[in-house]
This record gives sequence, C-alpha cells and structure tokens, in this order.
Amino acid sequence: MCYNTFWRFTLLLGLLGKQAFAIGPVSVLEIVNKVIAPDGIARDTVLAQGVFPGPPIVAWKGDRFLINVVNRLVNETMLTSTSIHWHGLYQHSSAWADGTAFVTQCPIVSGKAFEYAFEVPDQTGTFWYHSHLATQYCDGLRGALVIYDPDDPHGDLYDVDDESTIITLADWYHVAAALQTGIPESDTTLINGLGRWFGNPTSELAVITVQQGKRYRFRLLNIACDPNYMFSIDGHTMSVIEADGQNTEPLNVDTIQIFAAQRYSFVLEANQPVDNYWIRANPDRNRATGFANGINSAILRYEGAPNEEPATTEAISSRLLNEAALQPLTGLPVPGLPAVGDVDYALNLNLTNNGTYFLVNGVPFIPPPIPVLLQVLNGTIDARDFMPHGSVYTLPRNSSIELTMPAGVVGGPHPFHLHGHAFYVVRSAGSEEYNYVNPVQRDTVSIGSAGDNVTIRFRTDNPGPWLLHCHIDWHLQTGLAVVFVEDAQDIKADVPVPGEWKQLCPTYDHQMHINP
Repeated sequence: MCYNTFWRFTLLLGLLGKQAFAIGPVSVLEIVNKVIAPDGIARDTVLAQGVFPGPPIVAWKGDRFLINVVNRLVNETMLTSTSIHWHGLYQHSSAWADGTAFVTQCPIVSGKAFEYAFEVPDQTGTFWYHSHLATQYCDGLRGALVIYDPDDPHGDLYDVDDESTIITLADWYHVAAALQTGIPESDTTLINGLGRWFGNPTSELAVITVQQGKRYRFRLLNIACDPNYMFSIDGHTMSVIEADGQNTEPLNVDTIQIFAAQRYSFVLEANQPVDNYWIRANPDRNRATGFANGINSAILRYEGAPNEEPATTEAISSRLLNEAALQPLTGLPVPGLPAVGDVDYALNLNLTNNGTYFLVNGVPFIPPPIPVLLQVLNGTIDARDFMPHGSVYTLPRNSSIELTMPAGVVGGPHPFHLHGHAFYVVRSAGSEEYNYVNPVQRDTVSIGSAGDNVTIRFRTDNPGPWLLHCHIDWHLQTGLAVVFVEDAQDIKADVPVPGEWKQLCPTYDHQMHINP
C-alpha cells in the first residue's frame, strides 16, 4: 500500500510538472475577474486562477477531492457570486457538492470561500468543471478535470497521456453573457485557449507538439456554451476509446462531432511526415464558420517541423463518428427489459418553446429561491410540493428509469446532461434502432433533429436531486431543464451536509438582500 501510494504521488508530480498551471485534487481554486485577449480582443472575464481555460485538475483513481473555492469576483455584470459543478462526477453521498446553484446549493458570495469535499472511488476518464450559476461559465469559468487510471485497460494503445494531450474547444464572446441580446453567436472558437477572430485573424494559434512514431491519447473536451464542433486533424485518423468518462471499444474515425459538454478520448498515431497539420473545429453556430485565415483552427506540429502555419488541406470525411456504433469496453446489463417502456418508471419529456421560454412538459424551469436539496432536508418528499412547481419529478429508489426526448424544438440539436449518473443511450440521434445489449454509456447526449426520439436508461442508485438540462447554456437559462429527486426518503441519511454548506443560503440571502 505504501509503495502504491508513493508511486501514484510520483506520477502526479510528473503530470503537474508538465505545465505550472495544473493543480491536483487537493487545491485552492481562486475565482477572479481579469481582462484577457485570447483572440486579440480584450474583455473582462470570470476565470479560475486567472487563466482560460481554467487550470486542469488532475487526479488518480480513488483520490479524495478537497477543492477550496475562493470567490474574489467584483464585476457585477458577470455576477459576483458563483458555484462550481464537477461535470460527470456522480457525487455518491455528496450531492451537496455537485455545485448546481439553487438545486444542490446556494451560490458562494464574493469575499467568501467554500470547500468542495468528495470521493471519486471508481470513476476515471475525462471530465470538466464550470460555473453552474446562470450563464456565468460563458464568461470564462471552465476547465478540464482528468482522473487517470494506473491500470487503464487501454494503456497499451498509447505512449503519451498527460496535460499536453488535453484539447479544449470553447466558444468566445466579446460581450458579457448578461449583455447579450437576441440569439447569441460566439465571435471566436478557442482551442486550448487561443483562436482567431474573423474580424482581425492575426492572433496566435494553439500548437500541439508530437514526436514522429509515438502514439498519443488526446482528451477532447467541448467546454462551449453553445456550439457543437466538427473536429478533425488533417492527414490523421483517430481511434476513439472513451466517451464522457466511459471506456469504449476502439473505433476508427476521421471526424468527431462533439456537442457541448461532451468528451472523447482518441488515440492518434504520429505516423505522418514531419510537418505541420491543421487541427480543425468547425462550429455549427458562430459568427464565422470555415477555416479562412486560420479561424476555428489550431496546429499539430511534429518535432523538427518548421515554425510556420500548415499548408495541408481538408479532406472530405468518410468516417464521421456515429454514436450508435460506439460500444462499451465492458458491457453491463441495461436496466429494465428489452422493449420500449419496459422499465419501472418511464417518462416522456415533451420539449416546446413559447417564444420566451423553453418548456418541459409544459413548464419552464425557473430556479427556486430555496435549493431543492435544502427543501428535501427540510422535509419535502412529494413532487407536488417542490419548487419550482411542475419542474421536479421524484424517482423511486433502485428502479430502472427510461427517458424519451423527442427532438424538433427550436434551437437544436440540444445536448442533454444528467447530473449524478452516466446513462445508457439505447436509441441515439439519427437512428431508429434500439440497443438493449451493448449501448454506449455517457452523461451528455444530443437529442438530434425532428424525427429523432433519443432514449436513455439508468438505475436510481444515487440518492439526491439531480438536474437534467440542455447544456446550451442560453437554453438552460431560459428554462430547458427539470430536476429528478431520486430516493427522496433516503437523501437526508445518505447525504450528510457540512456546516459550511448550511451557511451558504443565509449568507447569500443576506448579501442579495433577500429575506430568508
């Protein structure tokens, strides 16, 4: 045991040494306002540690997380309170640390700190963290979180997997989120925090360096507020081995469509001539698409290649990633029986828009004045008694659950994320087939376009209030969400909350001048 602990600690130090900005699972995370210009246009932002994206948080399987979030925000336009969600982590017995404002906590006010303490005993893979208060993460508060597996079953497929192989895709706005009007469109695509604005495409681009002959595990994260991206690397194929923290059978592709909040790991063999190659991330919604003058791009540079921009050309994709073709590396029984609706609890989510709000089964999600978790701890059990009325569903414990989400509502395709779980995608967008044998598991799924009826299943083995929402942040802000209170009767016993958590709401109410 002592040797194993020392070995993991040594490897973690090696990862942290790659770049100074990475932090470990026991850290202080300062949230600050700072003016930056990642595409050449300066603006004030909300950042973790004053950098964009925020510093990667790296850990090893089984590590305990103790992250003290210190709020130093002063810009009221972008909100001076905050909360941090650890996207993709289940938070078993620690729902209070999920970081979802007005669902699992009140926000952390400026000048205060709050420590998120939680165990991650059995999850590994690629995750991320971001503000979960209004649209604050669109102003910059987002970063990667990676949990490494010392016994990675895919470990023999690659030679390099460290901070240098993390690739983040982000939309960037020159105007603060709260000041956006109409349907917001991002100005620039940032790859690893750098990109070119189409209005003055002269900024520095991110460069990812590889050595010819080596195999790299790249961890691709869409940390955008809105767009999905068509991602490719000229001259190279990608072997996908992970989706949203779930190991998959290797699948060779040349293009990955990655939706907001999704993550993929892929293995790339640096088997091409020493040169520079374009990395492309074409957004579906942006003020400028395509790749003219290096927009929506980064550079893959082989060691020994000249320090210049690539001359490579984009190939026509012949192997676009098909989610329905992804299979889990280790198959687990799909909850329920192999027929539509043959589960303990089935729910159809009818998604509409009334011109102002998105509605789920006729109701927009409006954040309640009292967090749902606090309502549970205060004795609320019945779905009819929860706030916001009509947006909270109670789920029975240890039950098979099926959710169907017919597409077609304006603003799609909508990527839906479920907190507290990974789910089985038994019917994917673009497919009419149901897979009850070996469907991919993940935590964020696109529901596709009109005619699609994406269907997911999961088992209620994690007591807590869990948000299901569209991860286009503008849509969440306008109501596209519901809360599932899972096993309400056992939450109080299963989710012991710390004293500091109990002080968040009184402190927030006082600072916001709200009567408690």
